[in-house]
Amino acid sequence: MSYLGLDIGTGGCKAVVFDSIGKELASSFREYAVLHPNPDWAELNSDDVISKCFEVIAEVNEKTPDPVVSMCVSSQGEAFTPVGHNGDILGNAMVSSDSRARDIAANWSNAFGIEKIYHITGHTPHPLFTLFKILWIKENQPEIWKNTRYFLCFEDLFHYKAGLEPRISWPLAGRTMLFDVLNHRWSQEILEAAELPAYKLAIPVASGEMTGTIKQENGRKLGFKNPVTLIAGGHDQTCAALGAGVIESGMCMYATGSVECFCPILDKPSFSEELQRNNLCCYDYTIRGKYTNVAYSLTGGNILRWMRDELGQSEKARAVESGINSYSLLLESMPSHPTGLLVLPYFSATGTPYFDTQAKGAIVGLQLSTTKGEITRALLEGVAMEMKLNLELMEKSGMKINTFIATGGGTRNTSWTQMKADVLNKKIMVRDVGEAGCYGAAMLACSAVEHIPVEHLLRQNRMDSMVFTPNQDNAGLYNRKFEAYKQLYPALQQFWKT
Repeated sequence: MSYLGLDIGTGGCKAVVFDSIGKELASSFREYAVLHPNPDWAELNSDDVISKCFEVIAEVNEKTPDPVVSMCVSSQGEAFTPVGHNGDILGNAMVSSDSRARDIAANWSNAFGIEKIYHITGHTPHPLFTLFKILWIKENQPEIWKNTRYFLCFEDLFHYKAGLEPRISWPLAGRTMLFDVLNHRWSQEILEAAELPAYKLAIPVASGEMTGTIKQENGRKLGFKNPVTLIAGGHDQTCAALGAGVIESGMCMYATGSVECFCPILDKPSFSEELQRNNLCCYDYTIRGKYTNVAYSLTGGNILRWMRDELGQSEKARAVESGINSYSLLLESMPSHPTGLLVLPYFSATGTPYFDTQAKGAIVGLQLSTTKGEITRALLEGVAMEMKLNLELMEKSGMKINTFIATGGGTRNTSWTQMKADVLNKKIMVRDVGEAGCYGAAMLACSAVEHIPVEHLLRQNRMDSMVFTPNQDNAGLYNRKFEAYKQLYPALQQFWKT
């Protein structure tokens, strides 16, 4: 028997099949375009997304000798799709970065009560959340509002298109700002204030619960050879953290990609004025009874892409000649010691803790002697400093994080990962799991079918790890540098505030 994890991301979807001991058997990926028809809009064609999901599932089924018996979905958060009474998709999905509901988010939240919404949903208001995007449709597209049978996120939309009644996992429901994260149900108070009936939403269930069986007539479109059980998955960050092996208190995923993200495991929900003030949320993890929060830099690894595209022309040319990745060539040029530069890494909106959509970046300390390698390292130091700021706020709120488990493409560069360990002054483990989100989802599917707790499966299947221990000399320098870093944002705010 084999198990399939489907990850539905913002830029593409991937399906990966694993056996019960975590060995990858087959994988497939498809890209799709994020559409920007107007300023502040960011959308996906949901028909295209689901079609691509069906394609990758069919492709891995062709490659897999051992039939898939169960599958599970890891989904991007917040994005939703309006679906009509006949099953037709009525409009594109607004993804997280779509900010057209900015004014609605501020006005509606102030009227409802920001404190109240935080203590129900575990989140502070922001236009990225599903609630405000749905309210935008209500105000601006009344025909779609009237004709919508379901508002579905991508996990539950996949359920529906696979022929099942839509179910949404608690972690994904937690990203909508419609969900009571302590009582695990849609908040009647929020729904009434939004004039949104609960029957227009999927039924929330815990991660790892069986939600139905894809019957053979629908399964044939997906290449399944037999009926396949569908298992509730989760928000992509929580699925990836699970797949990375974040299963015990004190562990935290450090996702290294276009966005850098922390995702810890918490034994109980954590709400505080400090967390609320710093936009650090609390919602369900992919292990029932556990919770998490996410802290993130939206600039993240995109800062290295900016460096390559704007200042890395020679590395791009050398990459063509040598066949070596241009990013690797840039990273090779970095000095091995901390730089004398200080970078405020707000090359896009800030993410946590500030949620500042107007912020701008800065490089401080440039001299005629400054090299490209120093600038490259300083940019990555800046992102790591921003993550250290989030870590400090999390720990001040009582969270204890002893070990980070790193995932994502950036972990392949040991110098970059070592630098992060030095900046955070924390041990970082890197595990050999290429598609952590798909793996976490597949292990939830395996757990449900084989009746083995998912934590036990992940302990049994634990991969070899590389461990990066902080260099104490570098960590001491970074601790002093961090004190200066914390002063940069308040000092520079005046230059971009209008």
